[in-house]
Amino acid sequence: MSREIVIVGCGGHGREMFDIIRAINGAAPGEPRWRVLGFVDDRPSEINLKRVQRLDATYLGPLHRLRDVGRDTHVVLGLGDPRVRRTVAQRVGTYGLPAASLVHPDATLGPDLVSGAGLVAFAGVRVTTNVTLGQHVHLNQNATVAHDCVVADHVSVNPLAALSGDCQVETGVLIGATAVVLQGLRVGAESTVGAGACVVRDVPAATVVKGVPAR
Repeated sequence: MSREIVIVGCGGHGREMFDIIRAINGAAPGEPRWRVLGFVDDRPSEINLKRVQRLDATYLGPLHRLRDVGRDTHVVLGLGDPRVRRTVAQRVGTYGLPAASLVHPDATLGPDLVSGAGLVAFAGVRVTTNVTLGQHVHLNQNATVAHDCVVADHVSVNPLAALSGDCQVETGVLIGATAVVLQGLRVGAESTVGAGACVVRDVPAATVVKGVPAR
């Protein structure tokens, strides 16, 4: 039996949620796993509304339209910015709807993974052994999370980024595309690791680092 789902966010990241759902449905025999009711967004741009229409999907209206859906309807947060995602997760939580975890069929997750609600793993993601992921963690295309990592809530690991073994990534962190965090290091809460950076030492909280080595 298909489960109903609403995507929060009409931007590119939200529409990528739609692609993942379509891939999940296409990989499963029989009835589709998910039925997308549509998108909610408080301030969608005209171009993004047109792009949603091109997907043959429905714009349901602002976020408060979630009060009109069934209590068993799932939600997924299609929001790439970790801070925005955390704020919206708090709002969505007031509606009492369950958060969907979406794993693309071309992602590989270790059998002993522990993950919170709202995980999104894009195509090509590789998560190995003894990894813990918090709530609403987004692992973008071809990201890698190696052994013994602990990744807190609302973290984004962007395309082709890699967390080496035994890394600690605290809440709200953004790891930029193609960045690398070397083994055994900690990235403090609310920090940003710039695209292409190589982190060779611990990153304090609320810090932006970039470059090779990252500073």
